[in-house]
Amino acid sequence: MEITSIPFPNQEDYSFFYSFFQELDNNNTSADIPTTKRRKLDAGEDSSLKEILNTISFLDDQDIPSSNFDFDFKIPDSNFAMDSEDRVRKTPAPKFDGGAAPVDEANSSQHHGGGGPRRLWVKERSKALWEHYNSDECPDEEFKKVFRMSKATFNMICDELDSAVTKKDTMLRLAIPVRQRVAVCLYRLATGDPLRTVSSLFGLGISTCHKLVLEVCAAIRTVLMPKFIQWPDNGRLEQIKTEFGSISGIPNVAGSIYTTHISIIAPKTSPAAYFNKKHTERNQKPSYSTTVQGVVDSRGVFTDVSIGYPGSMSDDKIWEKSALSQRFNMGQLKNISVVGGSSHPLLDWLLVPYTHQNKTWSQHSFNEKIGEVQMIAKDAFMRLKGRWACLQKRTEVKLQDLPVVLGACCVLHNICEINNETMDEDLKFDLFDDEIVFGENARGTSVNAAQIRDSIAHNLLHHSLGSTGFR
Repeated sequence: MEITSIPFPNQEDYSFFYSFFQELDNNNTSADIPTTKRRKLDAGEDSSLKEILNTISFLDDQDIPSSNFDFDFKIPDSNFAMDSEDRVRKTPAPKFDGGAAPVDEANSSQHHGGGGPRRLWVKERSKALWEHYNSDECPDEEFKKVFRMSKATFNMICDELDSAVTKKDTMLRLAIPVRQRVAVCLYRLATGDPLRTVSSLFGLGISTCHKLVLEVCAAIRTVLMPKFIQWPDNGRLEQIKTEFGSISGIPNVAGSIYTTHISIIAPKTSPAAYFNKKHTERNQKPSYSTTVQGVVDSRGVFTDVSIGYPGSMSDDKIWEKSALSQRFNMGQLKNISVVGGSSHPLLDWLLVPYTHQNKTWSQHSFNEKIGEVQMIAKDAFMRLKGRWACLQKRTEVKLQDLPVVLGACCVLHNICEINNETMDEDLKFDLFDDEIVFGENARGTSVNAAQIRDSIAHNLLHHSLGSTGFR
């Protein structure tokens, strides 16, 4: 720790201040006092001594009644120490309104300056709510309403995260159980309640709850994300293409892509990059956001996600930087395509609707079928934000920690979808993500991509939806 000097207006006026501290540093010993000052002290001591002797001689001459000064001096013996301990004044223990209780460490070898045992103060908080949800008496429907999943799915997540989340007990306190750690995280993500509310419900400190949310989200990203968010293998791809074909009649569709925005507090660094112009115009106040772009299969399960790009970045730019787009560009993914919205460009592997005026019947039919596939992705994001209400309002999570939290929400969404966890009707959430329409001729649409789309549109109009001739 650095100590800086205090500048005075006039340094000479405070010279006596420094000399005062210099005398204190010398511990006021007589050996260090100057001779002139010692002479003054000696003279003072002589006069004081004379006054004391005169007072004593005066008292000897007086007849002091013994009833007024009745002192009983006891000569110390070998039991003096024991008697002194017995004579210690007993005072009532202090009361603490905050619910804190002292914990003595009588066997501790470390003592404070007072010489007594060290005392630890642990604030007692009620855990009645969590004990209720963690008991067998809690109905599964009530549990699901709070944590957005059944007890069976919750137990599966706890088992998967056990090794990554478990902490050891210490001499000072017991570690928080894994189930309670996961429950704190899920409750915070599901309700979006303030940390103070989460703290009171689970009987933990506010900072502890915040730390638990980040730790469990990091464990979900490390342990569960590789298992539940992955691009499907060849067998699963064929199944997805068949399911999308039966819905829309469009061949070789392996996924539907959508982008949503998550409101954030204006960052201190590069705020212009996160400025959301569309949301600002609609809400009539400055809005900042980060993005989540995901590709879903026919069931609404995420197969690829791109998280954390600034809100000012367009959808096509986010898709261009995604790992899935890089795999398409390198030729690793063939004979499949992804359906995007009007904010994406038309590419050989990316089908988007027609956006020009005066469309033909075949183009209208194509846009309707593309809209049905696109709605699968949009519904998936509606369920994502509906289950995890923390995504519906401006988040207070730091920008560097936010991608981990958003990724955990996507993983939990997949777990719920795979385990057929239905969502209550009252949790449905309407998306307000404004799409920027991508021009037909923007960035030089390839001729091959335009011919493929025109061929699909022609077949959709002149063939039944169950036709397999162009699959």
